[in-house]
Amino acid sequence: MATEHITDAELAAQPAAYWTGVAYEALIAFTRARQAEQGFTQPQFWLLRNLSKHDISPDGHGMTVPELREAMRTYLRPEDDVAAEAHTLVERGWLTRDAEGRLWLTEEGEAARVRLKEHAPAIRDAIHQGIDDADYVTALKVLRQLIRNTGGSMPA
Repeated sequence: MATEHITDAELAAQPAAYWTGVAYEALIAFTRARQAEQGFTQPQFWLLRNLSKHDISPDGHGMTVPELREAMRTYLRPEDDVAAEAHTLVERGWLTRDAEGRLWLTEEGEAARVRLKEHAPAIRDAIHQGIDDADYVTALKVLRQLIRNTGGSMPA
């Protein structure tokens, strides 16, 4: 049965866990493919963001790979190799590594972070095509309620 011909009653009977998993995988694959087209990976962008005092980092201080891995633990995927991604960014001159193994964002890395961030609206627009904001908000409210109903922890 094609999903375009499914009735509301049939759709309501389908397991949310299955569809949220399918959606998650599709969204991640789409996002990562668009980023790859621009010459960077999602973990590389996260590294830059986590080291930038203009983004996630509260102070712009350097961090070790284990500290970065811990900081990104809620959104890293099993296949993400933080050490390898950091090495690539060091080779590009976007990060430097000090004698204690801490990674620091360079001026070139900050400029790259800003450039890479410019791609996010186009990726979001493509993902949200055909979905009005009210429907999107409703979908997120439903997902949040599913999380609460199952005792899951809500992100801050």
